[in-house]
Amino acid sequence: MKTNYLSAKEAKRAIIDIGQRMYVRNFVAANDGNISVRTGDNEVWATPTGVSKGFMKKSMLVKVDLEGNVLEGTHKPSSELKMHLRAYKENPALRSVCHAHPPICTSFAIAGIPLDAPVLAEAIITLGDVPIAPYAELGSKEVPEVIAPYCHTHNGVLLANHGAVTWAEDPYAAYYRLESMEYYANILMITDKIIGKQNTLTKEQVERLLAMREKFGVKQGGIPRI
Repeated sequence: MKTNYLSAKEAKRAIIDIGQRMYVRNFVAANDGNISVRTGDNEVWATPTGVSKGFMKKSMLVKVDLEGNVLEGTHKPSSELKMHLRAYKENPALRSVCHAHPPICTSFAIAGIPLDAPVLAEAIITLGDVPIAPYAELGSKEVPEVIAPYCHTHNGVLLANHGAVTWAEDPYAAYYRLESMEYYANILMITDKIIGKQNTLTKEQVERLLAMREKFGVKQGGIPRI
């Protein structure tokens, strides 16, 4: 198992910074969203429930074990933390999970439309495709179940009628994937729904882009519709 964890100090700094980035980019409203960073074999630092991601302080963050038991902190973790913990259990290489409600990604999630058109080279390399995980009630035990099948094969999913979640081997990579998903969704919306035309890449072009993943350090990702 990969063991190069961030320190608690590094993890907390990253969570605060990423929370502010989510907030200013309109990826979250009010107290939406959650961020976590795994810092040990059985410890995870996470955002608290009921606090805006743009106004968090390090003292508000919570340390839990992989079963969700609070180890440190005075705030309660989000009920959606179960989703993060399941991702870490499914794929021990993961070090961070980001969940938010970017407006365009969330609109695709509500419409039940995956992000899978082969139109954007960067998206093919970094994401491949972004499937729709089935609907699960907020905070329920079904939420971790619906994301579990994708933790080894994809870099994130859309949550039906809910939002988006991404994961990676460091917190900034997880956050950047969230940005990439929202950008990809925006391109698909404009080309398909506004301009009304998409010139998709060929199967051969897509395969060449997928072959570049190793060069860019991308270890997993779906395959777009070809």
